[in-house]
Amino acid sequence: MDPMDFDRDELLAIFSAETEDNLREMEEAFVRLESAPDDVETLQAVFRAAHTIKGNAGGLGFPALARFAHALEEVLDRIRSGSLALSTSIATVLLESVDGLRELVVAAIAGHDGLRQEHLDLIERLMTVAEHADRPRGDALPSAAQDRDDRRASIGRRWADLEGAFSRSQTLRVDIEKLDRMLNLTGEIAVARERLGDLLDRCTRTGQVEAVVEAHRAADRLFLDLQEEVMKIRMVPLGPTFRQFFRAVRDVATASGKQAHLELSGEDVDVDTNVIEHLRDPLTHLVRNAVDHGIESPEVRLAAGKEPSGRVHLNARHEGGSIVIQVQDDGAGLDRARIIARARAHGDRRDLDAMPDGELFRLILEPGFSTAERVTEFSGRGVGMDVVRRNVERLRGSIAVDGRPGAGTTITLRLPLTLAIIRGFSVGVGDDTYVVPLDSVVECLEFPRDAGDAGRGVLSLRGRPLPYLRLRHHFRCATPPPERENVLVMRYYDQQVCLVVDRLIGESQTVIKPLGGVLGSLPGLSGSAILGSGRVALILEVDTLLREALKDGLAA
Repeated sequence: MDPMDFDRDELLAIFSAETEDNLREMEEAFVRLESAPDDVETLQAVFRAAHTIKGNAGGLGFPALARFAHALEEVLDRIRSGSLALSTSIATVLLESVDGLRELVVAAIAGHDGLRQEHLDLIERLMTVAEHADRPRGDALPSAAQDRDDRRASIGRRWADLEGAFSRSQTLRVDIEKLDRMLNLTGEIAVARERLGDLLDRCTRTGQVEAVVEAHRAADRLFLDLQEEVMKIRMVPLGPTFRQFFRAVRDVATASGKQAHLELSGEDVDVDTNVIEHLRDPLTHLVRNAVDHGIESPEVRLAAGKEPSGRVHLNARHEGGSIVIQVQDDGAGLDRARIIARARAHGDRRDLDAMPDGELFRLILEPGFSTAERVTEFSGRGVGMDVVRRNVERLRGSIAVDGRPGAGTTITLRLPLTLAIIRGFSVGVGDDTYVVPLDSVVECLEFPRDAGDAGRGVLSLRGRPLPYLRLRHHFRCATPPPERENVLVMRYYDQQVCLVVDRLIGESQTVIKPLGGVLGSLPGLSGSAILGSGRVALILEVDTLLREALKDGLAA
């Protein structure tokens, strides 16, 4: 590679990262300025961001990108000088211009610096905005009027096409591939450490090896320190990801003729970058759903004694070794009677009236639960919610639903802090070893000898009926069952469900390796791990297995 080409690649990488930061800042600023147009500090910041993008684009030889940024800068200069008042229609044009800039940056870096017709149309609309600088405050631009359904469709396309970046530190940028290599190294050290510990344990039973054991303990402490530092590097605050949804709330509310605002808490909560990457799409769906199907129109809210503007609250907090994220709205809420009626219409024969709220409301997460009707309190909340649930469970997380009619809905996601390492509990089935997340295990006990050999059933635990799934049946284990089997009592939302295994091995820290090929598509498996003995263990996707145990109405 030519050295000059390498230098330009480095410059383009820096330009891409800095421009994405500036575009995110502009997006947040435009939404903020809509409700506080006289915020001079925000106006100055957004003008500087546009000016920086224009200057950098010109310096790198991207004239088309610089031209587009200049048109946006002209409008911002009019707003900053006070000759143009920021209205909703103008804010819409400015936000669409941010999307246009984002597309142009991606294209320019790929070697295609040019303006398509939609970009030329946006420049013309920006020029029209600048020419109407003396228009009275609040007047809408004729060219900004759009059909509501068209706007809704454009919002969907825009959010599907955005190329989100990982949240970046303001003081340090680290190549994610380097972090992954470091993490893989710690994984190999973990395997070597377990093997060494196993060998030393055998030596202690045959001779005096205190010095060797102490050396191992010292190396163990160093390893744990290294592992902790690597994990800290990968941890980033949720704030930048959360703040992206100011735009989503604003756009969906505008398109549906509603008023809504976003509130944030827990922005400083740190989580692994890989978790954030996989979390963005489910959160986008939940936030948009809260506005589109949860928040009522201003007239309906006023009639119910509420403020005309609805509230969507994104909250994050740490709980033990997990991250808890809640999406709350103060909208129409969930109606038990309507959900029960819809479930019975779908053929559910369970005693739905006796179901606790948490279990009943989770029905909206089932595939196809909601129809295309949009007139009930929970209309639309089932559309795509099963996809959200599957995405969350792939992260080894869980999702819970709560709400009351007229009092809003709360969706709670519980996720691991990292996707790379878990505290696992190893069990044996036949000749194979499996690992379950330790946080899901409530207790262990012996499987009753008189319980039979069925693959699924119900056992009594201190007078309480609990459904169980026998893993040797589920995985079609060919070896004969042992004389004694064991039960793992697992936590499944607000219930307890059992997995029956051949033997209990114990707790260990498990480095997760991805599954590929045929195994990657098998239900009930989420990854693999290398044991201290050098053998491979499969990591179980507990939620999928526990749902299997609850089939056919076995749950109490």
